[in-house]
Amino acid sequence: MRPQTRWLTLLSACGTVVLFAGATPVVAQEAHVDRLTGRAAAGKPLYTRYCAGCHGDEGDARGENAQWIDPKPRDFTMATFKCRSTPSGTLPTDQDLYNSMTRGFVTTNMPPWVALTPHNRVDLVAYIKTFAARWRTAKPGTPITIPPEPTATVQSILHGRELFQRLECWKCHGPAGHGDGPSAKTLTDSKDDPIRPYDFETGTRFMCGSTNEDLYRIFMTGLDGSPMPSFADQLRPAEAWDLVHFLRTLQPLKTPEATIWRAWFTTHGRELKPIGPEGGGR
Repeated sequence: MRPQTRWLTLLSACGTVVLFAGATPVVAQEAHVDRLTGRAAAGKPLYTRYCAGCHGDEGDARGENAQWIDPKPRDFTMATFKCRSTPSGTLPTDQDLYNSMTRGFVTTNMPPWVALTPHNRVDLVAYIKTFAARWRTAKPGTPITIPPEPTATVQSILHGRELFQRLECWKCHGPAGHGDGPSAKTLTDSKDDPIRPYDFETGTRFMCGSTNEDLYRIFMTGLDGSPMPSFADQLRPAEAWDLVHFLRTLQPLKTPEATIWRAWFTTHGRELKPIGPEGGGR
């Protein structure tokens, strides 16, 4: 671990500003989730026990286990987070970080930390926020509004399929959503580490959740630090829901979308153009 001294500014009882140098003191940071208030001082020993092995004592993703992990752990010093309810480029809310910790990340080594109490998790959120100065100079973004989901229909699924073609989602995720598009092997994250696009056939969960709302949120906020951009400027809400409905047909689930699609595709599938460089949606 690299030696590093961190400075903490404290106010004394008489209001005098005093600077202390020492080994990784805790900045007075808080987190707020529902009615719980998390404090960095309480989160530090939890972080040391459960998180530092991968994310590093300094939050820089250089823990002793990091060399064995693929994809690499999150570097908290960058204050860049994939899973957010806030617009691309903005800080996540405390609730976002809490949800990520609780949920874990599918296809990574980050487990769901449901064994920790809710208060433990909120304390950890507060401590994680001490690793980047941005948390002391900027506020989280305003969560995006997710409108009510319309009923899935054949028409919405077909339109979502056209959007998957037009937005060139297939270039990374592949024509069938298997994460094997022509660009897949060239993708890197913000630290130039290789990153794999999501394979919709792998299961029921996404990187940032498992519901239709979670999927809507993913491509309307983007996954900061990854090649996955926000499509908020390219999709109207109704179109975003159509894309959600199509993407659900790519998963091995008995979802309403998949049931509708399979019934229609059995009869009309031959009428569709292929998705990919030669395709055009319908």
